Amino acid sequence: MTQNETVLARLEAGVLHLTLNRPDKLNSFNEDMHRALRKQVERAHEDDAVRTVLLTGAGRGFCAGQDLGDRDPRKGGAKPDLGHTLDTFYNPTLRLIRTLEKPVVCAVNGVAAGAGANIAFACDIVLAAKSAKFIQAFSKIGLIPDAGGSWSLARILGEPRAKALTLLAEPLKAEQAADWGLIWKAVEDEALMPETIKIAERLAAGPTVGLGLTKRLIQAAAEQPLDAHLDMERDCQRSAGLTDDYAEGVTAFLEKRPPVFQGK
Repeated sequence: MTQNETVLARLEAGVLHLTLNRPDKLNSFNEDMHRALRKQVERAHEDDAVRTVLLTGAGRGFCAGQDLGDRDPRKGGAKPDLGHTLDTFYNPTLRLIRTLEKPVVCAVNGVAAGAGANIAFACDIVLAAKSAKFIQAFSKIGLIPDAGGSWSLARILGEPRAKALTLLAEPLKAEQAADWGLIWKAVEDEALMPETIKIAERLAAGPTVGLGLTKRLIQAAAEQPLDAHLDMERDCQRSAGLTDDYAEGVTAFLEKRPPVFQGK
């Protein structure tokens, strides 16, 4: 791992630690960072040694969204096709995060703006430093909330708050985001990484097949009627009941000892 990489990665105790690493640009995305992050999320899909992902940012910010310096209109040339940018970079990565049947934990260590905020909201458990802020900055430059923002904000917050946040582009403090249910919790700045790592390692040591199935069910719940969801629960529970981790969990309970899960 070298400091000039746009995404720093290390695997420790089953946790794939990913750090967005363009601190001089508040970790805003350029093409290199897009490719590097996607490569690591693909690795999480493929590598059984990865049981949880922890995403954070280097320096004083989490992620300021897209690097607008790459698209300075003063330089002339053709107008950018931002739909192509979404199709090529953001949307594939977001789909990988959402479909990863392993927990994705996010530590928002500073400002999370635009697509940076919305990538955080795509994660499963989000903690933020109390000094952090979330900003839907798109309306300030004539754009719409992308990277799943118009979906996640409306789904989590409801239409009135989602509209106000996106149309006004006012910063939302971490504690308010937690009060509204947009993130899991806001913690003291110095406690952010220790607490997030503790959660990530706890999940990595857990029955990760069952955790992945739980993630799948929760994400599907708002999109299907009860009857269909009951069938989905049945199928997922059948799969969970066939795992070695279920047998270990029951055995450990009966033997009054901590379980040792293998993620199988």
